[in-house]
Amino acid sequence: MSNVAEDVKVQLLKVGARMAAAGLVMGTWGNLSARLPDKNLFVITPSGISYDVLVKTDLVVVDITGRVIEGERKPSTELMLHAAIYSACAQAGAIVHSHSIYASALAVAGKTLPPILEEQVQFVGGTVSVARYARAGTVDLAAAVVDALGQSKAVLLANHGLVGLGSTLDEAYQVCLVVEKTAQVYILAELIGKAAIIQPGDVAAIRKSYQTGYGQQV
Repeated sequence: MSNVAEDVKVQLLKVGARMAAAGLVMGTWGNLSARLPDKNLFVITPSGISYDVLVKTDLVVVDITGRVIEGERKPSTELMLHAAIYSACAQAGAIVHSHSIYASALAVAGKTLPPILEEQVQFVGGTVSVARYARAGTVDLAAAVVDALGQSKAVLLANHGLVGLGSTLDEAYQVCLVVEKTAQVYILAELIGKAAIIQPGDVAAIRKSYQTGYGQQV
């Protein structure tokens, strides 16, 4: 494999460790992947190996059909979920699948996460929908997630967890962090009274402002 693939593997290990440290996953749960320059190939974490002992040789290179190209380990059981998202979303460069507490609570309750925080609108794209229930590791789950994504960078998986997308691994990871924080705020706000929803016109304006004016312009 190329040096680029090796660099991607290093990034996967780093983000996996950060994901576990942030409490987005426990044990061997969750998974993550990143595309290679050949858009039909991506690197994915293996099945059943804890993030604290994961090394580069544990990572698996697969193609968009799920065929193993490089690696001795069995890829994540959610391999087809990742492949389906990459096939459907040309802009997706990385995927993080987490099992964080508050996002999972909404997923179990079947509650869509509406746009309530500006950072959610800026970074995730607005409403985070709930994909219909399908068993983990199935083609049916992959199809359900693709159906629910829409224009958002995240989707809740009923009775399961969360998937976040990004152009990079860091972005996909940040999407999951933002969704988890927003889910916590939403649940607390609903307990206090009623969460105020950002209206569609403001969502569009916030998105436009973020995309054109946020950060350092070089």
